[in-house]
Amino acid sequence: MREAGVNPGGDAEASADKPGAGFESMCSPGGASEANPKAGLRGPCALLMIDMQMGFIDPASPLCIAGAAATIDACADVLAAARAAGMCVFHVRREYAADGSDVEPVRHGLWLSGGRPLCREGDFPNSLDAPASLQAMPGEAVVVKPRFSAFFDTGLHETLQEAGVETLVLIGTTTPNCIRTTCYDALSYNYNVIVVEDATSSRTPQVQQANIADMAFIGATVVDSRMFAGLAAS
Repeated sequence: MREAGVNPGGDAEASADKPGAGFESMCSPGGASEANPKAGLRGPCALLMIDMQMGFIDPASPLCIAGAAATIDACADVLAAARAAGMCVFHVRREYAADGSDVEPVRHGLWLSGGRPLCREGDFPNSLDAPASLQAMPGEAVVVKPRFSAFFDTGLHETLQEAGVETLVLIGTTTPNCIRTTCYDALSYNYNVIVVEDATSSRTPQVQQANIADMAFIGATVVDSRMFAGLAAS
């Protein structure tokens, strides 16, 4: 299993002994995107794309999220808009240990009986991969998280603080778990949070709607991918 933390080079094989090291050339106060505060994107911005891996997208995986595949194009649009705007991009991923010691208890039985997806030693080695349109580019960070939130034991907050990031844009899966916990942690750290609704997914439309509404109520700004592209370009 890869060590949890931030890998600044985007190399999916590498681990990070010093989370945040080496970000100066890619994500720094002078290089992060300065967005229009009137548009809801306050100060330097970063995009977090969470768990868009085949283990959560492929219907053959026991951990597949029903709505995830339908959001690939929207995620790709948001990713392209963020890159064009010069935003820092973080590819947040999950990678389980061979013995399942870091699998969430609620998933453990299904993970074990289903061939250990999202594990290099499992039956679905490609389950760790992102779709072709969502692959990390050179210089983009890969964050391996050991739990739902992208902030939990990864060093992400310290990296964002060093870069002067104020606004986080969240896309990926799943909305009630990894998106929501990352959103709430980000708000607790006083980040401005943007959730791109059509670039996030849940197991049912009802779950999606309820969680989006809760995040909006607690302080996140909810937009769609087309609106985000316009804001990023402004």
